[in-house]
Amino acid sequence: MAGGGNKGSGRPAKKKSPSKGTGGNVRRGLEGKGATPPAHLRHWHKDKARSERIDREEKGGGGSSSARPSISSRTTVRTRRSEDAPEYIGGRNPVVEALRAGVPASTLYVAMRIDNDDRVRESIRLAANNGIAMLEVGRDKLDRITEGAIHQGMALQIPAYDYAHPEDLVRIAQDAGEAPLIVALDSVTDPRNLGAIARSATAFGAHGMVIPSRRSAGVTGGAWKTSAGTLATMTVARAANLTAALREYRDAGLFVIGLDGEGTVDIGDSDLLDGPLVVVVGSEGKGLSRLIRESCDMIVRIPMQGAAESLNAGVAAGIALYEVARQRRR
Repeated sequence: MAGGGNKGSGRPAKKKSPSKGTGGNVRRGLEGKGATPPAHLRHWHKDKARSERIDREEKGGGGSSSARPSISSRTTVRTRRSEDAPEYIGGRNPVVEALRAGVPASTLYVAMRIDNDDRVRESIRLAANNGIAMLEVGRDKLDRITEGAIHQGMALQIPAYDYAHPEDLVRIAQDAGEAPLIVALDSVTDPRNLGAIARSATAFGAHGMVIPSRRSAGVTGGAWKTSAGTLATMTVARAANLTAALREYRDAGLFVIGLDGEGTVDIGDSDLLDGPLVVVVGSEGKGLSRLIRESCDMIVRIPMQGAAESLNAGVAAGIALYEVARQRRR
């Protein structure tokens, strides 16, 4: 039989009516939804959960992992460290030297089944005598808290440094009945230089140090180690704006001299050293910044002979502070 129809019914097929449209739903469904948000904004992403877990552990919020963290995760911890997070000194020699120097510490971490030697035994004895808590932990824990540094099975936790206000340094000098002597650091980024300068500042009678909040080394484990414990008595202040802090010192009657190889006056010839003074030490490479240089009453230099064009910031500060102390005694 010709023509279409329902199969086996013998009746012609009914013509279908037009179907309703989708109203644009299909087209809208095909449109993109924008760029994929970064991992830290996706609550389901494993990197966000891992970063949050590491942050909780660093703040003492619990949680642990038996697996050694990867290089990338250790880098994340370093860049996310908050200002009030503790510092750690790793290694047997650095730990025992810090304890000998009286560096304020809260916890001594010792690896399980560590090979005892004289340094380990002395560190444990010093920690016990000074009331420092001791914890026996796995090496994975030491790897994490020291951020992959060589720890030799020992680490010492140092609380975050409690910085003073720049005005406090003037009060310290006034309470001692002395002309203020303050050391300011302009973008000194190596904590070992900060520690060395603190050591010289203590030796030559400075009343404190002031550092900027940004682009500067802070009082870290490396600074404590280099200072040989002198940071326990040397007050360090932190200024949000070092230029403004120097301006306030000048308004309070202090002279500000900058230490720079391009200075026009030898430091021994300056007539400002025996009065209320701020000595500004420049960065290791670039020296004094332009704004800091403009804030100084005088730019002085250390006279040198031979092929050396400049000195390490810590060495230069030590020489300058010695000359200040010499003239003040005279």
